[in-house]
Amino acid sequence: MRPRLLMAAIGLALVVLVLLSLAVGRVWLAPAELVAGVLAAKPNLAWLILTELRLPRTLLALLVGATLGLAGAVLQGLLRNPLAEPGLLGVSGGAALGAVIAIYFGLSSVFAAAAPVLGIVGALLAGALTFALGRGGTLTLILAGAAVSGLAGAGLSLALNFAPSPYAAYEITTWLLGSLVDRDWHQLAIAAPFLLAGWIALAATAPALDALTLGEVQAESLGIDLARTRLLALAGTACAVGAATSVTGAIGFIGLVAPHIVRPLVGHQPSRVLLPAALLGAALLLVADIATRAIPTATELKLGVLTSLVGTPFFLGLVIRLRRTAP
Repeated sequence: MRPRLLMAAIGLALVVLVLLSLAVGRVWLAPAELVAGVLAAKPNLAWLILTELRLPRTLLALLVGATLGLAGAVLQGLLRNPLAEPGLLGVSGGAALGAVIAIYFGLSSVFAAAAPVLGIVGALLAGALTFALGRGGTLTLILAGAAVSGLAGAGLSLALNFAPSPYAAYEITTWLLGSLVDRDWHQLAIAAPFLLAGWIALAATAPALDALTLGEVQAESLGIDLARTRLLALAGTACAVGAATSVTGAIGFIGLVAPHIVRPLVGHQPSRVLLPAALLGAALLLVADIATRAIPTATELKLGVLTSLVGTPFFLGLVIRLRRTAP
């Protein structure tokens, strides 16, 4: 399939999904109600639901999904590992730990933006630590990311173990499950600059990713600065994925699944995968978020739980396929 045709198809699907996301919820809004709410001279119930609840949630789903898809495509190209995803370098764990610290010490109840801000700081610190420990090469970078992820996981376990109250433990656990519920314009405004900065850094790695398909030695002979490429990929992942995780909590598998779906359709040149993977990541996360609202449950299903339930079979299938094709 031609890349332009694929992106046009995904773009059309995104338009449909956005309209559906604005309509679906505990209070369903028919198309006529959506239009009437937008055109109303005075704010009414439909207008409030649309502008204060549905629209920021929908936009955040698009931005976070695009971030995870783009970061996954870059990391798979950089590490030349089909199982690579944004959490591999410890960034997601660092963001989660930073946000949990804000919840643990009650900062989020005093300052609404404390969790996103500390989450972004945690992601940047985790990314810096991974880069400092993993300067020896790609394998060293992966091992350093695993170590930082383990350290962040230990910190999360400590926070749960020593939670100052059952309410704090419940809030931490709920946040770690990942969700877009009750996310507002303020949180979107905090995360957006970091998401944009991360996208720019990740997109700048595209030429180097193409050269890396030949191997690291050959890429260096073509003038590619591998240290700069790794720094851009890590910094971009830390900014973008860290900001996304700090606002939505832990959401897995989107960054793993999206690049694998589009890669056979656009070719295996890494730079051609980046934009389609970002668009598909946005579509996949929006589908998952709509599903959490449409599935009839007493308590809304958490977004991270749903993506894990759907993504795990895909991951297992990918492992089995790789085992069959491995020499």
